[in-house]
Amino acid sequence: MSALFTPAPQNQIHNDMATSADRRKRVAVISLHTSPLSQPGTGDAGGMNVYVRELVSSLAQVGVAGTTYVRRWHPELADEVEVEPGFRVVHIPAGPTDLPKEALPGVIDEFTDGVREHITATGGTDVLHANYWLSGVAGHRIKHELDLPLVSTFHTLARVKAETGDPEPQTRIDAESDVIGCSDVILANAEAEAEQLRRLYNAPSDRIQIVPPGVGHAFFSPGNKGGARRALELGAGPVLLFVGRIQPLKGLDIAIQTLAELGDPTATLLAVGGASGAEGQAEVERVLHLADQLDVLDQLVLVDPQPHHELSTFYRAADVLLVPSRSESFGLVALEAAACGLPVVASDVGGLRTLVQHGRTGYRVDGRNPELYAKYVATILRDPGHAEDLGRTAAAMAQTFTWSTTARRLETLYSELAARQPVPCVAV
Repeated sequence: MSALFTPAPQNQIHNDMATSADRRKRVAVISLHTSPLSQPGTGDAGGMNVYVRELVSSLAQVGVAGTTYVRRWHPELADEVEVEPGFRVVHIPAGPTDLPKEALPGVIDEFTDGVREHITATGGTDVLHANYWLSGVAGHRIKHELDLPLVSTFHTLARVKAETGDPEPQTRIDAESDVIGCSDVILANAEAEAEQLRRLYNAPSDRIQIVPPGVGHAFFSPGNKGGARRALELGAGPVLLFVGRIQPLKGLDIAIQTLAELGDPTATLLAVGGASGAEGQAEVERVLHLADQLDVLDQLVLVDPQPHHELSTFYRAADVLLVPSRSESFGLVALEAAACGLPVVASDVGGLRTLVQHGRTGYRVDGRNPELYAKYVATILRDPGHAEDLGRTAAAMAQTFTWSTTARRLETLYSELAARQPVPCVAV
């Protein structure tokens, strides 16, 4: 798709709606490949699912009606699901329900047709908000066909992944460039992501807005460690925690090597999450073999993906969260852990540079050296007073991240976009 696509004639019905001050603003949230109804930690479901679910729910609370469009991924799904007033999920048929993520680019056009038809049939929308590059391609086309403003959140970027050893197809890079060049607003979760957009994609600075996600403080807050450990049937030894999908990008192998470097036979590594993507099952087998080789297999506990709100028990039970990802645009699990008063040792990448304040809420590791991870973990474990200080500061920092704040900022942004002409495409 050309970055210099010529906009279609203005949709007069949409404009009339957009100028109606007494009507609730409406946003069409496009999430082609993963659903806010899916269990995080399974398949391709992860932080983006949490982001979409919590964001649209919070938008509903501030008066923005959100319809989330997801590709139908199971034959028994209802056509529409009302999650709560002002938040519904619409399942769009596009290809066989069991398509792997790698095959989804081939059904973008069919999905886009379905989204456009539903928007038109239900009276329009004020703004499009696309999540991930697949949804961005759909949103780009609908922007021009219905003359609507487009907001894009990428969550991950192909050129960032390539820099850290996870190359993506050129078709994805080209598609991201097209979407970036035609988005009215590109949302970045943190300054690090904004810098990547400018440096790697030449994104126009005046179209980038930094709007961080929030955390659900009703669920994620400090609690009783002893009670949490009893609930999980854990002993008194140190507990290291890893939360995320099991795939090479997330770095469970580094967490296992960190456990081995720690050299404490009483320590346990809890890994909460399931195999993800084409390499997921192979990665599970690889990390189990690694743990066996390093003689820590009996200290590694693989835990099936958990309902999102129940993760708080794991955060409260642990002594430290490990986030050794190769790249992270934000790192929502690090924020959830901080909200529970848990110190974090994480990669010095992306949004983790914002969330993990080195020496104050946890530690960041430059590179992928398990010895450095183990060094910082040991620093936390051997000084309970220091660990308590880190956790207290982390919980205070996390209080500044709320979904209600995120929703209010986006409600204002959507209103501004709905009141003006969509921007033209530019080549980036």
